[in-house]
Amino acid sequence: MSKPSLPAGTRDFSADVVRKRNYIFNTIKSVFELYGFQPLETPAMENLNTLMGKYGEEGDKLIFKILNNGLGDPKNIDKARVAFEQVLQGKNDANLTERALRYDLTIPFARYVAMNYGQLALPFKRYQVQPVWRADRPQKGRYREFYQCDADIVGSNSLLNEVELTAIYANVFKRLGIPVEIRLNSRKILAALAELCGGAGKMTDITIAIDKLDKIGPDKVKDELIARGLTPEQVTDIEKYLSITGSNREKIEAVRSLLGHIPLAVQGISELQFILSFNEAGNPDAADNLVCDFTLARGLNYYTGIIFEVKATTVQMGSIGGGGRYDDLTGLFGVPNVPGVGISFGVDRIYDVMEELQLFPAEVNTGTTVLFFNLGEAESRAAFGLLQQLRKKGIRSEIYHEQAKFDKQFKYAEKKGIQYIVILGSKELADGNCMVKQLASGQQQTVAQPDLPKFNFA
Repeated sequence: MSKPSLPAGTRDFSADVVRKRNYIFNTIKSVFELYGFQPLETPAMENLNTLMGKYGEEGDKLIFKILNNGLGDPKNIDKARVAFEQVLQGKNDANLTERALRYDLTIPFARYVAMNYGQLALPFKRYQVQPVWRADRPQKGRYREFYQCDADIVGSNSLLNEVELTAIYANVFKRLGIPVEIRLNSRKILAALAELCGGAGKMTDITIAIDKLDKIGPDKVKDELIARGLTPEQVTDIEKYLSITGSNREKIEAVRSLLGHIPLAVQGISELQFILSFNEAGNPDAADNLVCDFTLARGLNYYTGIIFEVKATTVQMGSIGGGGRYDDLTGLFGVPNVPGVGISFGVDRIYDVMEELQLFPAEVNTGTTVLFFNLGEAESRAAFGLLQQLRKKGIRSEIYHEQAKFDKQFKYAEKKGIQYIVILGSKELADGNCMVKQLASGQQQTVAQPDLPKFNFA
């Protein structure tokens, strides 16, 4: 029999890891709630036609498709064979697969809004914390199953929403202790660059190539742009754009010099300046972290305005957050003209960053505080009564599951990192006492049983 294993790109989480992850989740959720967002959950699977065509050519390739149930039925075998041939040719066939695991939380959210639009109070502010799945190549910080934490606002064109989302990013990462850059760009500026290079039809080719800049470097981006049909002159314009450096103001002026004659660029620059100036005036914590990054593309087709990406500044890691404005995303589902903007936190990468920087508080890993030894039936009955009193006081406690030697029960407590043991043997039972021992220091003292709930297990 082969050894059990996990699918590539997935992980088990031990108690310590779950507690640390919950610390991140709870920190993010508390900030979402602070800013007036409400929770939402959607199914793990969606209809395939809900997801396909929403993430661009590269994203569609990473969607995990689910085989239809009943394919083993002889009536369905011939249909499945034909459908499989279709799939091998890059075409989808409902006879083989009609559903898929969700790729992100944004498209399912747009589908939810479209289905419930008449009942929502607009603007609708929701947050969602659930796993997503991508058929990507596993590597450090990149998994096939991972959690996203999203916050989205639909039903408002106001740039105050973008300002609030930058503030959420700054607040969360300050609470977690992670130094970050919150990078900003505008798809309108990228659309203007595409217009400079031959028209809107070049937009997808340009953004997909630019989005790989950190991974493959400028020379290979140049090669990819040429392979996608851009002329050497157009590639030269893109190289000028990608080489822009300096302070936020200097970068904006350089973009204005290159693209300022194109109306879309003027709009994008104005929106960036609004967000920067609003934070400078009222939210210096966020303003200090905001960086205009005109190489930022976020290769998802549904973004239409400001786009975000968050990078940790002291650790080599991919983005730990990202998002942007996606006006009319719900139009994909028959409800047009609903503006929206959202951000996402990459919890798995945030966890890796916090581990590397040793940022988790020591108390995060606290599990059971008190273990009652099991020293016989009468003794365990008395111990159980005291155990319930401690639990009512909010003290995490348990009793060893069976009568056993001291050594075995001590080893159990040590393996679980339990801080205190309570020994209630026949002598203590007769005297109305119990012995409390702190394992780390070895100190022990006798405590009257009625006084045990008031003992300071700190």
